[in-house]
Amino acid sequence: MYFPDLLHREIMTSNFIDYIKIFCRSGKGGAGSAHLRREKFVPKGGPDGGDGGRGGHVILKGNSQLWTLLHLKYTRHVFAGNGESGGKQQRSGASGKDVIVQVPLGTVAKDPATGRVITEITEHDQTFVLLPGGKGGRGNTHFKTSTRQTPRYAQPGEPGQEKSVILELKVLADVGLVGFPNAGKSTLLSVVSAAKPEIADYPFTTLVPNLGMVAYRDDKSFVMADIPGIIEGAHKGKGLGHRFLRHIERNAVLLFMIPADTEDLKQEYGILLNELRLYNPELLDKKRILAVTKCDLIDETEREKLKKKIPDIPHVLISSHTHFGIMELKDALWKMMNE
Repeated sequence: MYFPDLLHREIMTSNFIDYIKIFCRSGKGGAGSAHLRREKFVPKGGPDGGDGGRGGHVILKGNSQLWTLLHLKYTRHVFAGNGESGGKQQRSGASGKDVIVQVPLGTVAKDPATGRVITEITEHDQTFVLLPGGKGGRGNTHFKTSTRQTPRYAQPGEPGQEKSVILELKVLADVGLVGFPNAGKSTLLSVVSAAKPEIADYPFTTLVPNLGMVAYRDDKSFVMADIPGIIEGAHKGKGLGHRFLRHIERNAVLLFMIPADTEDLKQEYGILLNELRLYNPELLDKKRILAVTKCDLIDETEREKLKKKIPDIPHVLISSHTHFGIMELKDALWKMMNE
C-alpha cells in the first residue's frame, strides 16, 4: 500500500537531494576615486583617482565527485563580495570575492518565475557565471581633458544583481531503467554492478536514483541508473511523479523492465510509454529496449509463448537471480549505445 505522507518523509530525510531553491546576490562594484594629487612640491598635480573593483560573481561549477545537491540543502542565500573603492595614485580597488557553487554533473539552473532554463552543467570543471558582479566605477583620471584639467568627480560602481534560482539535478547515465515498482530494477543493478540498492518486495523500495558502473567486455563499462518506479499518472506528479521522470531525460538508452508474470505485457508497456509521452514527447525519441524480467519463474515452453506477446521492440528475456540472459542484455545495450 502506498502512503504519500510516509513517502514524502522518507524522501525529505534521504541523503539524495535533487531540488534546491537559493537566493543569489552578486557584489556591487566599488566606486571610482575623485582624488586630486597633492604633494609638497606639486600643489596642483591633477587627478589621480583609481578605478573601483568589480563586484564578485556568483558562479556555478561542475564537480564530478558530487552526485547530489545535499551540500546545498541548508544554503538559502549566496552572496558574493562587494568591490572596493579606488584610491589615490591611480590605485584600483580590489575586486569582490567570487562565490563558486559546486554542483554535480547534470544540474540545471532555472528561473523560478518563468521556468526558463538558464544553464546546464554537464562536464567536470565547467563554469557558468550565474550572476555577474557590478562593474567598478572609473576614477577621475578618465575624465581629464584639455579643457577640464581637474575633474572632481568619478563614477559610482554598478549595483550587483539578485534573483532566486532553482537548481535541479537530472541524473546522467548511459542507461536508465523504466518500469513499475517491483519490476526488478534494483535487483538487476545489484547483479550487473557494485551498487547496493535497497531491495524488498513492496512498492517504492527505491525512493532515489541509484547509479551503478556496469562492467562490460574488454574492460569497457557504462553507467546504469536505477530510478524510482513509475506509476500510472506519474506525469501529473502522482507517486514519485516528476522526481522520477526528470531523471530519465538525460539517459542515452531507456531499458524498459516488465516481469514475465505480468498479465498483459503490451498493455503495461503502453502505459509506461504513454507516461513518458505525456511528460515530455521528446523522450520517445530515445533508444528503447525491453527486458522481460523474472524469467526464472517460467519454464522454456512458457518463454516461447511469452515471446509472442512481446511488443514490437528490441527485447531480451532475463533473470537477475539465475543470470539468465544478462550477458545478452549487456551486449544489446552496448550495441544500442554505440550505434
